[in-house]
Amino acid sequence: MTEQAATIYKILLPMKRKPGMSTQEFRDYYENHHAPLAAKYSAALLRYVRTYLEPHPHPETGEATEPPYDVITELWFDDEATYRSTLQYLTTTKMSPEIVEDEKRLFDRSSFCILTTVERETDLDAVREALKS
Repeated sequence: MTEQAATIYKILLPMKRKPGMSTQEFRDYYENHHAPLAAKYSAALLRYVRTYLEPHPHPETGEATEPPYDVITELWFDDEATYRSTLQYLTTTKMSPEIVEDEKRLFDRSSFCILTTVERETDLDAVREALKS
């Protein structure tokens, strides 16, 4: 019998950079200023991950179109209660003024979207080992 897969709860925040800001300026500011500031408010997180999106040419048209988002920020939790309370906070409460003011320098705040996932990862090595038996 294999071990139960770990459950990770995630809040995903796809966001667009502020108009007029280059992709490089956006990433530099996010990594060197906003992420450290946000981490100050993130004691309950298991992980805080930023996934930057890179457009590539379409195979038929050759066009690389501007994506609707520049980054997907991931807030990871291994505890369902903390995940649910954080989600409740994010969807019903305005963030601290310090965070909001910094977001105005970085994001098109009208692009914000809050998504959730419940992720279960299979330990493939354990499954493969069990199948050998």
